[in-house]
Amino acid sequence: MSAGYGSRKVLENISCRFEPGSCTCVLGPNGCGKTTLLRAMAGLIPHQGRILLNGTDVMNIRRLDLAGRIALMSQLNDLYFSYSVYDTVMLGRYRKMRGHLFSVPSASDREAVEQALRMTGLEELRDRQIDTLSGGQRQRVFLARTFVQDPEIILLDEPTNHLDVRYQVELIDHLRRWSRQGNRTVIGVMHDVNLALRLSQNVLFMKDGQICRQGLFHQVADRAFLKDIYGMDIARFMQESLENWTIS
Repeated sequence: MSAGYGSRKVLENISCRFEPGSCTCVLGPNGCGKTTLLRAMAGLIPHQGRILLNGTDVMNIRRLDLAGRIALMSQLNDLYFSYSVYDTVMLGRYRKMRGHLFSVPSASDREAVEQALRMTGLEELRDRQIDTLSGGQRQRVFLARTFVQDPEIILLDEPTNHLDVRYQVELIDHLRRWSRQGNRTVIGVMHDVNLALRLSQNVLFMKDGQICRQGLFHQVADRAFLKDIYGMDIARFMQESLENWTIS
């Protein structure tokens, strides 16, 4: 598959595979094509070649149906209206309410929203307007909205941006539990390698619009390879950082 923006190719003749029910972290330096890969898989930008979802080309799946099966949570979320936290999360149920008289949320819709609020620690903020929240709080709102869509696949672009350490860890743990329910798949673009490996040992490394390696971290990553990918001795950096935590 190849993809890009206008005449500029970002991804050129790449090939990869993601197994149902798996979590995979997409790693690599800025500008290597990680976000473009997610946007192409979500059907948001044109591509050449084939992107198959359970054997069916995404080009042959109706846009509304594809949106119900694949959810993309971007690191940038523009706010055009000031909804409450609860109403913003309920928007994730819109597709499931289509066709119902007056699109009134059902009991299952309301329960899905309540569960998502609990999972993301937003119960006490349910009535707050989202334009009054911090960046980290908004990020949790958008994650909750993604959960209630109940997709087969969640694509995450830097999901832990703006979150403090506690919520970074909780978000990753929520995603791991979610993926184990109903054979669901999580594919996340990450910058923090330690946090990525908490989500999954399945990794895909990219550089300059190409996929370099894919597999289990301990099988595909070594010191020389990581230094080539990131332009620094990242293993040494991690080991030196660990020394700072030799505290009582």
